[in-house]
Amino acid sequence: MKDFTFVSPTRIHFGRNAIQNLSKEIENKYSKVLLVYGFSSIKKNGVYDEVIKQLKSAKVQYFELSEIRPNPEISKVKEGLKIIRENGIDLILAVGGGSVIDTAKSIAASFYYDGEPFDLNLHKVQPTNALPLGVVLTISASGSELSDSCVVMDDKTLIKQGFNSDIVRPLFAIMNPEYTFSVNKYQTGCGIVDIISHSLERYFSPSEKFEIADSLALSIIKDTIEAGKVAIKEPNNYDARAALMLLGAYSHNGLTSLGKNKQMPIHKMEHALSAYDIRIAHGAGLSILIPLWMEASYKKDVEKFARFGKYVFDIKDEDKEKCSLKGIQLLREYFRSIGMPIRLSEVEISQNDVSKIVDLMTDCGALTIGPSSINPLKKDEILKLMESSL
Repeated sequence: MKDFTFVSPTRIHFGRNAIQNLSKEIENKYSKVLLVYGFSSIKKNGVYDEVIKQLKSAKVQYFELSEIRPNPEISKVKEGLKIIRENGIDLILAVGGGSVIDTAKSIAASFYYDGEPFDLNLHKVQPTNALPLGVVLTISASGSELSDSCVVMDDKTLIKQGFNSDIVRPLFAIMNPEYTFSVNKYQTGCGIVDIISHSLERYFSPSEKFEIADSLALSIIKDTIEAGKVAIKEPNNYDARAALMLLGAYSHNGLTSLGKNKQMPIHKMEHALSAYDIRIAHGAGLSILIPLWMEASYKKDVEKFARFGKYVFDIKDEDKEKCSLKGIQLLREYFRSIGMPIRLSEVEISQNDVSKIVDLMTDCGALTIGPSSINPLKKDEILKLMESSL
């Protein structure tokens, strides 16, 4: 196990009445709030009204930045910065899922930088400070409510990329599982895949024999699969939704890579895929790419892949290669069972698209798989991998 420093400062208010803590988090601490959210869903399910009630109770002035799309674009970050600078806002409140939260994080960190906000995502500069940020979570998926990660894209260059910094971890997160009841089956499935991927990619990063993080990762993956089955069939099942909400948060806050040099190759490949076509949901792209990457990589550490199959799917086969392949097969079948795509053709990607996507993965900074990865991939290998999914 490698030396590490672990930071997870976010105060969690969890449960049916969690929203009542919002005014307590804000009152007498902040005077002006930028409310960041997506489109109409939070107004339809009543979350917006509850948030506004809390802001009024806290006696703060609030401004709004709405219409944050999935695969969020840097132009919205610039729009938010303009509102903040013109109005002296001292707190950002993200109400939504990963795209909304990451947009808010980008605004928070860019406020203290005079250059282009996307410079942070291009790793030209490191953020040095950030405005205070809080979250009201409405979908279990990205784990951005506890993570140090911030992913946005530039529509002009088609680069979708993240940066990591502890300064963008939210100060607090309001987490009511009931807010996720209205999330449809497809988006619930996308969230399940994203949660699995966050721990799966950390698990398959190189590690020592006794690696506590690996056990944590496998446990989260297994529990997510089980809770996900229930949530897909029973969208109003509180216990299943509550489990997914916590699993999503702790899958991406750093626990499942403690003491390891983590690599996220599948995420970086998917960022290029959904940047190329923003209609592709992040989780949908991952459900296609995860089994592909696993099939290409299992021989690099068959012991670890066999452990994955045995623990997550209770496979009894003692042949490690057979156990590894069976685990990959069962994971792909699970993705299919929850309504996720498993082929590029299912998301309308053709042969003509593949080479362009691979160029984005390998030439534009969207893919960085260094020698510490379990399976460093070259451009021709990635092309072959993508073509096999058509």
